[in-house]
Amino acid sequence: MTATKIAIVGVGKIARDQHIPSITRNGAFELSATVSRHSGVDGVENFATIEELLAGRPDVGAVALCMPPQARFDAAWTAIKAGRHVLLEKPPGATVAEVEALIAAARDEGVALFATWHSRYAASVPAAKAWLAKRQVQSARITWKEDVRRWHPGQEWIWQPGGLGVFDPGINALSILTEILPQPVRVTAAELQFPDGRDAPIAAQLQFAGASGETVSADFDWRQTGPQTWNIEIETNDGQLKLSSGGAEMTIDGKVMMQEADSEYDGIYARFAQLVAETSIDVDLAPLVHVADAFMLGRRIVVDAFEM
Repeated sequence: MTATKIAIVGVGKIARDQHIPSITRNGAFELSATVSRHSGVDGVENFATIEELLAGRPDVGAVALCMPPQARFDAAWTAIKAGRHVLLEKPPGATVAEVEALIAAARDEGVALFATWHSRYAASVPAAKAWLAKRQVQSARITWKEDVRRWHPGQEWIWQPGGLGVFDPGINALSILTEILPQPVRVTAAELQFPDGRDAPIAAQLQFAGASGETVSADFDWRQTGPQTWNIEIETNDGQLKLSSGGAEMTIDGKVMMQEADSEYDGIYARFAQLVAETSIDVDLAPLVHVADAFMLGRRIVVDAFEM
């Protein structure tokens, strides 16, 4: 099978740390071009704009969009209309409506569209989903706390409108939650802490409720130094399930059931290869809808200024 030539648009930290290694390991793709005004990849042709890429490289059949979400819609729309398959880094867009427009465009043009949620490809997530499917969820608690300076060094876009702030990592937890819960939940209340002078929150506390009486709380914070915390604890009628390390480890009633190294982006590109082969669309908006609802319902609290 001939590998699909793919281009990365936005050669930043996430592209270098995750996308490029996973593309290199996946025989279904060949990294053939990049789009970046500031950097590129040695030995790979670079273009200043996606328009120049699409005009100059008709052989590139797919693009992985790794730029900040505020700029992603225009690039995705342009690529789709040029007949290219599109992979969207998370979150898939700055608004729900623009992602819905991309779904319609991809359907009209007959190309694959993939809104990635990399945390869903953590090792223990499928096993957690299967375990919960046979039980009644009573409550869940999400604790997702990390150091923004470590994971987003110098990236001011995250504090701008559409950058999501602490929901940039928090949406990873929500992508796992919406994948593994047997029944959906809805946001019922939220408190969002905005640093003085910033347009996106640095911390958030959310409450959710489900139709069967289950409750979920989420505590997101970007100010944690030292060890990072990515945990989801779920109480059921038949024991407690805990996902830790972002879904890499699963315990049942305190007993470790699974513990595996990170392979999330390898899973993403395996899925994208399948979608390209089938010319299919895989876009789940549930995590982004929860974030949008949190902004709609959230009580805004101004906290001390924060500098990167």
